[in-house]
Amino acid sequence: MSGTTTAAAALRRRAAGAGANRWVVLVVLCVSLLLVAVDATVLHVAVPAVTEDLRPGAMELLWIVDVYPLVCASLLILFGTLGDRVGRRRILLLGYALFGLASALAALARDPQILILARALLGVGGAMIMPATLSILRQVFPDRRERALAIGVWSAVAAVGAAVGPLLGGFLLEHFWWGSVFLVNIPLMLVSLPVGRLLLPESRGTGDGPWDVVGALMAAAGLFGVVFGVKRLGGGEPPASVLTLAPLVVGAVLLVLFVRRQRRRTHPLVDLAMFSRPAFSTSVGCIVLAMLALVGLELIAAQYLQLVLGLSPLETGLRLLPLTFAAMAAGLAGARMLRRFGPRRMVCFGFCLTAVAVLLLTAMGGTDNPSLLVSAFVVLGFGLETTLFGAYESMLSEAPPAQAGGAAAVGETSYQLGAGIGIALLGSVMNAAYAPGLSSVPGVPSASSAAARHSLGEAYEVAGRLGGPVGVALRRAAQDSFVHGLHVTLLVSAGLLLMGAAMALRLPRVMQCAEPAPKVELPAPREMADSRVSA
Repeated sequence: MSGTTTAAAALRRRAAGAGANRWVVLVVLCVSLLLVAVDATVLHVAVPAVTEDLRPGAMELLWIVDVYPLVCASLLILFGTLGDRVGRRRILLLGYALFGLASALAALARDPQILILARALLGVGGAMIMPATLSILRQVFPDRRERALAIGVWSAVAAVGAAVGPLLGGFLLEHFWWGSVFLVNIPLMLVSLPVGRLLLPESRGTGDGPWDVVGALMAAAGLFGVVFGVKRLGGGEPPASVLTLAPLVVGAVLLVLFVRRQRRRTHPLVDLAMFSRPAFSTSVGCIVLAMLALVGLELIAAQYLQLVLGLSPLETGLRLLPLTFAAMAAGLAGARMLRRFGPRRMVCFGFCLTAVAVLLLTAMGGTDNPSLLVSAFVVLGFGLETTLFGAYESMLSEAPPAQAGGAAAVGETSYQLGAGIGIALLGSVMNAAYAPGLSSVPGVPSASSAAARHSLGEAYEVAGRLGGPVGVALRRAAQDSFVHGLHVTLLVSAGLLLMGAAMALRLPRVMQCAEPAPKVELPAPREMADSRVSA
């Protein structure tokens, strides 16, 4: 009997992905995430060099920058649910291979169209990798206490990747040509592909019924339209423009039809019953609100550091490093905090702490205050990572293991949508608060004043052309208006964060660590007999 128990226990460990190698699996998954996170930001510092070399038009340059997150966000649900069906490791390894090939194509691109295609393929690879890492992590760590620690490490790596991207890009551009920012992906892929094939366990959902190809394409097209429209709004395009309104409307209609289709199907792509669980739906809402409140603010803060305080891009990146280090610390401490305080208090505390940091930043003015910025960024990084950690962990733990890929895709899609909507919303608030201050600067012609109201960068250009006391007056008015707009945007962001804190009160009070035992088929009678003999 002891042999049967031993064999069943061994099968149970293998089925759950447990064992000594699960931490090695975590390392492999974190390398995957690091690669995607770095690639999402590394191009930002290379845009001037790309513009000088390839001479893209304004629309081509916009697509070079935006096509990666646009394609990635659109395909997350498609590849997340496909991984549940055909195998998450298989999708992850295919994503590795595509990411490496697309990186080589981007590095060697000699015209804008090829670079746009390569960046789109990188987005496809990223959409394969991102939900697969979280869903495999959900499978490999069935114990919630260990899974919380693993998610903390995973989220800390994500924070590192977002910060390292611009710094790595700046270093490479100082020594090599712009294509080198893509070439760094290739050696990592060459290592990750065989290591992942050797070490990562294969896992999949129940696989009942056929995969809903039509539903997957509807979700991809709907998300593409919504994200594209939101990005145009965030870029300052008029809401009534056909190219903005049509994608939003078509995308929203397709997503509504996708939801109706999933409710009718016996074996849906995404089990919408997950959203009936308060912890799952609340966690998704918290992710959206956190990113909505902060991503647009991050872009505005970068403009403040460079255009108002006059810092270089490298100095701006260094000023933001305390935020990254604080986020890493919160990720690594998150598992202990979650066990001690529970999801409700942890996420609510994270939102409130982040709101305090945002309100601290309203003390910023036209002159540099390094101590204020460092302290506010530290509190901001710790609070934001605490919020996202608690929300992601609760969301994954509420999802059934068979739906891990779909749940991870929902979480990542929420992150991307929140970020896009945040850029559009807070950008609009910023413009509404900034523009009136430039309507009546003495001595400035009306045409110049209208151009200066578009952005602080354009105001500086107009002021330089005007020159003399009038140019100085316009530059000063633009700085003052921008700081005023930043303060208004910070207050709106703080309000959104407090709304998130109220929403978090629907999360469970304590961390429920009980997990259902995985279903394991016992060995056949001959194998059981062999087990008794070996025992």
